[in-house]
Parts: sequence; C-alpha cells; structure tokens
Amino acid sequence: MKKIKVLTVFGTRPEAIKMAPIIKAMNKEYKVENKVCVTAQHRELLDQVLDIFDIKPDYDMNIFEHGQTLTQITSRALKGLEEIIKKEQPDVLLVQGDTTTVFAGALAGFYHKIKIGHVEAGLRSGDMYSPYPEEMNRKLTGVLSNYHFAPTESSKENLIKEGYPEEIIYVTGNTCIDALFETVKEDYIFKSDLLNKIDFENKKVILMTAHRNENIGKPMHNIFSAVKEIVNDNEDVEVVFAMHPNPKMRDIARMYLDNMDRVHLIDALDYEQNVNLMAKCYMVVTDSGGIQEEAPSLGKPILVLRKETERPEGIIAGTAKLSGIEKDKIYDDIDLLINNKNEYIKMANAVNPYGDGKSSKRIVDILVDSFK
Repeated sequence: MKKIKVLTVFGTRPEAIKMAPIIKAMNKEYKVENKVCVTAQHRELLDQVLDIFDIKPDYDMNIFEHGQTLTQITSRALKGLEEIIKKEQPDVLLVQGDTTTVFAGALAGFYHKIKIGHVEAGLRSGDMYSPYPEEMNRKLTGVLSNYHFAPTESSKENLIKEGYPEEIIYVTGNTCIDALFETVKEDYIFKSDLLNKIDFENKKVILMTAHRNENIGKPMHNIFSAVKEIVNDNEDVEVVFAMHPNPKMRDIARMYLDNMDRVHLIDALDYEQNVNLMAKCYMVVTDSGGIQEEAPSLGKPILVLRKETERPEGIIAGTAKLSGIEKDKIYDDIDLLINNKNEYIKMANAVNPYGDGKSSKRIVDILVDSFK
C-alpha cells in the first residue's frame, strides 16, 4: 500500500504540545509519511516544546514579528504554506485547536483541495468574541475540515448541532493527556532553585496563570486584587504566578503582587516544568484553555477565570469551576477550596473527562483506515 502523506501544521506552544504525541504516533506507523511544518506564530515558547519532545520540523516558516496583527499572521502563513503544499502534495493536512495558524492552515489546504483533519474539533464558547479570535478560528476551521477529531462527546454534539455529518466526527479524547502522561515525573527536579525550595508538603501552593486578551483591564485588576487578599488572609497559602510575556498583563500583576511574601512572579515556564509544577501544587487558578484539561488529569481542582468556557466537561464533572472575573466571586471560590477540606476533596477526586492517554493512536488509526 502507498504511504499516506500527512502535512502537520502548527505554530504555537499549545498546538505543539498537543501535536507532539500525534507526530510520535505517526512516526511509529509504517503506513504514514509525516512532514512537520511550523509557522512559528510564536517563536520562543514554541521552540521550548520542540526541544522537549525532540521534534525537528521539515519546514520552519518563522513568521513571528513583534507587534504582529492577526491579518499579518494570516497572510504570511497562507503565502508560506502555499509553496510547501505545492511541493509536498500531501493527502491530509493536520491542524490542531484554535489559533490563527490553524485557520490559515485549513484555508491553505482547502485552496489546494487537500483533506483537512482538525484535532480538538467542536469546542464552542457560544460567543464569537470570547475567546478572541479563537472561537471563530475553530468554527471557520470546522467548515473546511474533512475529519473532525472531537475530544469529548460534548464537542461531538456541538458539531452535530451545526450540521456536520456524524460519520466524519470521531471522539478521540484529548492528546494533551497523552503528552501529560509522558512528561510528569514523581521525582522531577525543577531548573529553578526557587521552585525546588517551595514547601509543597506544608504550604497550599496555588499555581496561577492569566493571559486572555479579553481579561486585560478591569478583569485583571479584579483577579490580582482577589489573589492579594487571599494571600494576606491565609498564612499557609503560597502563590506561583507564571507570567505571560504580555507587558500589559505583567504591569497589572506587579501593581498588586510585586514584593509580596509568599507570592512568586516568575516568567512563563516551559511545558515540562509547568506540568510538573501543576502535579505538585495544591490547586490551579487560570484563564487558560489547555490547563483546564491538564489539571483534572492530575487530580488538581481548577478555578477558571472567565465568564464562559468552551470546555464545559470539566465544569459538569466537577473537576473545574467557573469563577468568572469579579473580585468577590474569585476570592470566595479560592477561599472555599483552601479552607473547606470536603469541597477540595470533592473536586480533586472528580472523574477526569478529557482522555486516557491513547488519543493520538486513535487519530492515526482513523487516518490510516480512511485510506484503505
């Protein structure tokens, strides 16, 4: 049988994390020839993940520029991908998630009549501007896709409601769980002395991240103000805030949390350190999407700093709680988990709805079977 040629396209750290186990699974499958293309919509954070998973791209478009607009990312990605697609002539172009690279990759594939596989398809918040531009990137990619690899039954139902044929929707679980299980180590030693010195046994360590564009402004002020009060009111609480590079977010964080005892403002960690920190911490407070899937797999309660989420499965299962962006609600939800043992145990022991670590092989098997 002729090998199936797959062109895997991604450009950011979250995409790379979730594509890495699929790339490994394809490399083990003799019926698949895989070519890896990175747009490098993000640069430094992407490179960290490529190094961790030992991925060497066949094509690196290196489109990143400081201050880049969505239009610039889209146009540069489309133009660069056109030449690569013409050269490789893949049978399938595989994209993951909701970034501008994902939409541009799917559109480039469509223009050349290449089949599109969308990993993590079907997530919906219901608000086209939240998260922005991710919600519309997912929907637009869905219209162009031939394979919808939905992580959960809920995602599948979203796609069916939008009119996609059930026979091209496949519930696979989420590949981030595959990557997580490969990476977390019980005896892990951090690269940072600060993290190695934290007393995870006797302190209730909160891992915090916040970076959403729609949260910059008053929501961020509410978030950091609530966290400041939590630390002041609870001597056994310690906070590690891994700061996104966005200078606006950093400025607001420093306004509230700089020079506080038991608060550590650190640069964003690479993936390996981040998931191992998550495994050691007491709980997670975040507006991130991927972390909403990772934390429940490690038995960590997670509070989501958003008004809505495209990942409702964790909320329904009880592993996650939507805390919103109002100061008092955020404070109360953190305080409850810190000071009510029963509430903490209930969330920590809830069943993880996002996957079993075998999602990547399922996706590769589906692609192979479709070409028989």
